[in-house]
Amino acid sequence: MRAASWLSLSAAIWLLALNGASGQELSFGRGKGTAQNGTFAAHVCGDSVLLPALKDALRQVCLRLQTEPPVAIREAVVVGFVGGFVRRDDPKHPEVQFADYLRERYGSNIKVEVFSNHEGKKALAYVLSQLGGNRDGMPAAGEDRPVSIIIYGHSWGASQAITLARKLERRRIPVRLTIQVDSIRKLGQNDSRIPANVESAVNFYQSGGPIHGRPLIFAVDPAHTEILGNFRMTYRDHRPDCSNYPWFVRLVNRPHHEIENDSRVWDQMAFFIESVLSRSDGTQITSLSH
Repeated sequence: MRAASWLSLSAAIWLLALNGASGQELSFGRGKGTAQNGTFAAHVCGDSVLLPALKDALRQVCLRLQTEPPVAIREAVVVGFVGGFVRRDDPKHPEVQFADYLRERYGSNIKVEVFSNHEGKKALAYVLSQLGGNRDGMPAAGEDRPVSIIIYGHSWGASQAITLARKLERRRIPVRLTIQVDSIRKLGQNDSRIPANVESAVNFYQSGGPIHGRPLIFAVDPAHTEILGNFRMTYRDHRPDCSNYPWFVRLVNRPHHEIENDSRVWDQMAFFIESVLSRSDGTQITSLSH
């Protein structure tokens, strides 16, 4: 009974930690912004828009936005996944604000949407719609222009990112880059094996706290997939602001959310994405070689 009670308590804490701030409502002032897909999207680096924790998390990408001229890119479709039970449009999470950063930096050449990690079917349908996919999920006739597909996610969202890449592989659709941030495997998924349709993959993880990410990802076929790195992030001497989470989450599971709010991680993500998008050899969505 004692063991069962301890397991029940541990499971409850784990679910609370993953759920995070999804049930906490906060209001945000609207700064200057533009419409994205029918909804308001404020400038991500505007002073009146972000919580202090998010300002800190996106500090370096905002500096990049303000000081580095945008590069010329080919068309791109980017899908982000939030972790836990977080809503896809929850403004308290940097995954959501990072999508606005990408829209601001690259304009109409990039299509970006964020989904909850329980919306895998919706995310797949979104990607196929952007590629002109038909009902079978294959590119429609004449839709062979170069389009870069990039997928990123945190926690369960990182696991869902690899699952989406695997679903695209079944349709012979290449993915230019996957990014996992403290990836937590979901039941029935495999977040360590990167499918052969993925050109490049990168993994950020931390090993502290009761919930910590997968430390190693590897390519199913190294001839087709380059693992850019499995980067361990430590927080002994670097403590990102996690005030966008309730106190009990910070107490129980802080390192898992420190990596989510780590400005170094988001800056590296921005670097990898720009490196992929600025390459001249855009992948043809109809030509996946084996």
